[in-house]
Amino acid sequence: MSAALAFRAGTLAFWLAVLALWWAAPPIGDAPSVPIDDVPPGPISEVPSAPAGEAGAPAPAASTATFTLAEVAAHARADDCWMAIAGEVYDITAYVERHPSEPELLLPWCGREATEAYRTKTRGRPHSARADGLLVQYRIGTLRGP
Repeated sequence: MSAALAFRAGTLAFWLAVLALWWAAPPIGDAPSVPIDDVPPGPISEVPSAPAGEAGAPAPAASTATFTLAEVAAHARADDCWMAIAGEVYDITAYVERHPSEPELLLPWCGREATEAYRTKTRGRPHSARADGLLVQYRIGTLRGP
């Protein structure tokens, strides 16, 4: 009987800790907007490519295409998701379902300028060098003014 009681106490302690962490996390809220003028030009990282073996990642784009935020905004769905990050435009449609977190974290940023969200994960933490390398694979062009 004491093993069952210990199991229940441990389970209760675990879920209380999970609940405390959940309450302590800052709310995601509505995705903030970053003016184009505040976004430095150039890629987020100098990482040239995704790690070997990343199946499904498109080939790096050497595209000279340019897009406005209005053009990016036309791609604001899970099945057609573009983002502008640090002056570059990325089509991450193929990656949305593969993102380590739930896709719902990415969806508010589809069709938007997402530099700050990418740099901070909306929680003050940067993405990894591996994530930077993956992002390069989805680049389709450069952001231009209105």
